[in-house]
Order: sequence, then C-alpha cells, then structure tokens
Amino acid sequence: MKEIHVGLIGFGTVGKGLATTLLQQRDRLRQRVGAAVLLTRIADTAITSLPEEFSSVLFSRDARDVLTDPDIDIVVELIGGIEPAKSFILAAIESGKHVVSANKALLANHGREIFAAAVKNKVEIGFEASVGGGIPVIKALKEGLVANRIEAISGILNGTANFILTQMTDHGAPFAKVLKDAQARGFAEADPTYDIEGIDTAHKLAILMSLAYGLHVGVGDITTEGISTIEPIDIDFAREFGYRIKLLAISRNHGSHVEARVHPTMVPEDHMLANINGAFNAIEFTGDTVGDILLYGQGAGMMATGSAVAADVVDIGRNILSGSINRVPALSFLPEFIGEPTITPMSALTCPYYFRVTALDKPGVLSKISGIFGQCNISIKSVIQKSRHADEPVHIVLMSHQALEADVVRALAEIDGLDICTAPTMKIRILSDDHE
Repeated sequence: MKEIHVGLIGFGTVGKGLATTLLQQRDRLRQRVGAAVLLTRIADTAITSLPEEFSSVLFSRDARDVLTDPDIDIVVELIGGIEPAKSFILAAIESGKHVVSANKALLANHGREIFAAAVKNKVEIGFEASVGGGIPVIKALKEGLVANRIEAISGILNGTANFILTQMTDHGAPFAKVLKDAQARGFAEADPTYDIEGIDTAHKLAILMSLAYGLHVGVGDITTEGISTIEPIDIDFAREFGYRIKLLAISRNHGSHVEARVHPTMVPEDHMLANINGAFNAIEFTGDTVGDILLYGQGAGMMATGSAVAADVVDIGRNILSGSINRVPALSFLPEFIGEPTITPMSALTCPYYFRVTALDKPGVLSKISGIFGQCNISIKSVIQKSRHADEPVHIVLMSHQALEADVVRALAEIDGLDICTAPTMKIRILSDDHE
C-alpha cells in the first residue's frame, strides 16, 4: 500500500492532538486518502521520550532529523513563534518537503516570504489551524467561497478574550479578577498580552484578509485595540441599550480600499456574534453571491486544532498521490494576481459610538458635553445620566448615530480637557451592518 510519511516538529498541546488524531483515525484516513498516513518522526526539545502509544515513531530532540529525513513527505511545524520556526519551515521547503503549520504569528508577519518560497520550490503549505482552531475557515475562503467577492469579515477569533468578556457579562466581575480566574483554569496564558490586547486576533485577521481579497495584508496594516480597559459598568450599560461587548476582528471591502481593525465592539444582542460565548470562536463572511454565513466552533484546544492540522495533511497527501500539487493556490488567488492593500484610515471610519463620560455633578455639564459633540458633527441618539454617591462624579452615557472617527477623536480631546471631566472618556464602537 502507498504511504504518506509525516514528520512533526513540536510535541506540545497541538502536536499531541495531531499525533493522537493520526493514530486514532488511521483507518478512516486510509479509506479517504487511498494511502496510509504515517507519523514517522517527532522532534521536540522539551521532552526526552514519547508516550507508549507512539512507540513506532522515531523521536529526536533535533529538528534537523525531521528536516533531513529523505522519506518524509510532509513536515508539520507546531512550535509557534517566529524563530526557529521560520528557519525550519524554509529549510523544509528548500528541501522539497510540503509544510503544514498552525503558526499565525509567523504567517501574518512573514507569510509573503514563506508562500513565495513554496511556489518557487513547487511544494504546498497548509495552515488551516492558524485561524479558528477546528473551524474549517481557511478552506471555506480558499475553496467554498471562491465565486464570491467578499464584502465583509467579522469575527470572534480569540477564545481567551471571549471567555473573559463572557464571564464579565454573566457575573459582573472586574477584568482583573476574571483574567486571574481564566489563567488559573488554563484559558489564559501566564502572559496574556497577545490575547487580551487583540494582537492574536490581528494575526488571524491578516491571514483571512489575504485570502478573502487577494492582498498581501500584514499585521502592521491592522489597527488593534484590546479589552483590558473594559469595565463592568460598560457591560451593564451595553446590556441596558440592548448590546453585548465582544472583541471583534472587522474588515469591510470598499473596492479601492479595505478596513482592517480589531477592537472591543458593541454587538446588538440579536446578532449571531453576540451569542457566541465562552472560549468559542465564530467568523462571519458576507459574500456578494452567498450573502451572510457564520462558521462556529472551538477556536483552540488539543483535539480541535489537531483535527485542522490533520485536514491539511490529508489534503496534501491526496495531492501528492494524484500528482496535482498546488491545484489550489495557498492564498486561493494565483500569486500573480495578489496585490498590495490600501487600508482605510481609521480617521475615515464611520459607525455609531458609545461614550461614557465621567464628570462632576454640576448644572450645565450635560449641555456643555452635548454642545461639543454637536460642534464636531456628532449626532446623539440617546443619553443616560446616573449619579453615584453624593459629591462623587457621575457617568454620562451617550449613544451616537453614525459618526466619523476623526470627528470623534476631536470631540473627545476637547471633552477630556474640560475641568469638569475627572477621567478619560470611554469610547466603544458599535457594530453596523452597513457594508457600503
């Protein structure tokens, strides 16, 4: 029987998920591929031996043993980070081996170089697990939606941030307390910066935009804000207005330019994304032919992500056997049709806004604040003013109609400069379904 030989670099959580999947599903995969898909080598510096169930797999602490093995057809990189992962992947490509990776940070920052090397050396690179864990979002864009002009992308792409916001919403706990609990339960890393500050989400959005639009989008093109400044009072006010706060990746396709942003967003409570809770992910695409679709599932985890990696291995294995390497281009578009992005400036963004102004409880305060908004062309839709205790500042919450970000920045600079304001104004953008 024909065999597809796989070498794995990195036997961490996802690596174990892949190894377990290939072992447990070997008969099913053989029936679907037409060949045995065999994990033959594993390299990892953090362990000294493999579990008993993988006794037939050769183990090494040196990745070069995987990269130089002439029998290995596909190298799977699951160590994460930029280096040495980038060097390992490029070495595998140069030696004519196909590559599978879940490394969203690497692909978002250095994808152009890696994909170009794969084209040059006539090998394939799979990266389904880089976005959405077990959700087949990459395949959906590469193949399922190819007949569509993608008009918009909106998604919850980080389970840690979504878990934290869900806990804050359900239990009214402050951010710091929920983060500590998430770390204790394994939902957040010891250093959660990439998750809570939106960086991980930006990496994933860069990959999705490149696939959706045929553009070389990098993480530096994406305006990124995190959730660490969100307070329970904002979640309470959002609920009062009929919204829930989510960390969203958002892109809109305007033809000559595309939006690229990650930030906390108020989502109408009847919207599909408002009801994605816990550590789950969801990605919504709007196509000019298909309309709106939502992909939902586990965005991380050993077996869910291992399933996505295995799917790439199977795709490449099928192509090897049929002699159809690069039948589907890595970024869906043929390389010669991938262009440079023109990113919509944030100052040109137009959407509704939530503002929470903290000010002294004095006569005329509301009229003064409203006057500044009016002078800056911001139309206010509704206002709530709630007192705290006697002699303490009050919260004035305003919801605007569609407003220009440049006008908002100008208005808040003036408002926060007033003597009556005791803290910086909280600003949260509101999700709008206007794709024009």
